[in-house]
Amino acid sequence: MGYRWVDSQELALDLMEAHPEVDPLKLHFTELREWILALENFDDDPKHCGERVLEAIQLAWIAEMD
Repeated sequence: MGYRWVDSQELALDLMEAHPEVDPLKLHFTELREWILALENFDDDPKHCGERVLEAIQLAWIAEMD
């Protein structure tokens, strides 16, 4: 089974690997959502995503960069 929306840490790590040149602080949530849906390891209902979920993933990505 793949990652779900609640797996913010794992999703952040995959996003860092897939988009190493990106500053997550400058990323729009719409783009972040599309990138998550495109991850090979992601397996959750796209409808279960909201702003808080995306914010948690973005914050995890920022934390991993430090």
